[in-house]
Amino acid sequence: MNDSNDIRFLLTIQEAGSLVAAARRLGLSPPAVTQRLQQIEKRLDTRLVDRTARRLRFTEEGLLLCQRGAHLVQQFDTLFEDLQSRRGGLVGTVRVRAPLGFGRRYLASVVSGFQHDHPDVDIELTLTDQPLTESADRYDVVVHIGELPASNLIGYAIAPNARFVCASPALLKRVPNLETPDDLAHLPCIVLRENNEDASLWQFRKGRTARSVRVSSKLSCNDGEVIRRWACEGRGVILRSEWDVADDIAKGSLVRLLPAWKANDADVIALTHNRAGLPARTRQFMQYLQAQFRPQPPWRS
Repeated sequence: MNDSNDIRFLLTIQEAGSLVAAARRLGLSPPAVTQRLQQIEKRLDTRLVDRTARRLRFTEEGLLLCQRGAHLVQQFDTLFEDLQSRRGGLVGTVRVRAPLGFGRRYLASVVSGFQHDHPDVDIELTLTDQPLTESADRYDVVVHIGELPASNLIGYAIAPNARFVCASPALLKRVPNLETPDDLAHLPCIVLRENNEDASLWQFRKGRTARSVRVSSKLSCNDGEVIRRWACEGRGVILRSEWDVADDIAKGSLVRLLPAWKANDADVIALTHNRAGLPARTRQFMQYLQAQFRPQPPWRS
């Protein structure tokens, strides 16, 4: 294998998860993808992918090639981009992965604005309810909200973001006044399933006093927009990011509960693979992204 395009081809198959999906991304027919994969394996004299009608699994050799090859491709792209930037412009592709709701409301316009300013840069924005998965390694920038689990990615602060307990005025007319988080255990609540977190365990702090409460939920969803809408309709209490509910609180559609008790913050951060050696396009995109949320993010304006 002496062509970086072969590595890119294998990385596309790995990310797509199937030869059919990879064919769609590459604009090829599934037989053409299979044929090219067979040619690469023949040149290397080793099997890289075990494939059956139902599943696709990379061999140890295939995984090794993808893992090391991804770094080589990045270094290759960075080298040529740095040469191009010395001639006065940014080129290449920035792959961004982000949460669904936050991506729709805030990142879409940021991505569009950056690409408008740098027309030779391609940006691929992928929105998902689980931005931190194994496939996140294939992205240049991963936007994450909340506590960061153990990771080898490097984090950059984007914006502060608190989390509020909220309910509609209509619901509050039917329930007693809340005094402590323990009271939430007796109320209908709505939980958001994301990032494999324990969605029904809500944690609070007031000074040095900490409280954890297991809420009861008849409604749950992996889309924050859905649970916010349910809360506005009076179906239950939610624990939701400030960026998502600030407008509803300002309009009176939702009321913030237990303001003296602070839930864990869920700050917005951006993750990259390393600090040194980032392509110029990625560095400048990160700077542009941070600038859009300073000095105050829009939900605190």
